[in-house]
Amino acid sequence: MRLFECGTLVPGCEWHTRADNDAEIVRRAVEHMRETHGETIIRENMVDNIKARIVDEQAA
Repeated sequence: MRLFECGTLVPGCEWHTRADNDAEIVRRAVEHMRETHGETIIRENMVDNIKARIVDEQAA
């Protein structure tokens, strides 16, 4: 299981998600960025930053 914690990208945010694959985590994280943090444009570097912060849940 893979894990992304938004607080690693947006300090203070406690939202997190788990999924079997990184693509699903990125999809959910982008949706979260739009709905919660008001991001209207998701740039490639933001996707790269999300991907860089996805970890194996056992390691977290």
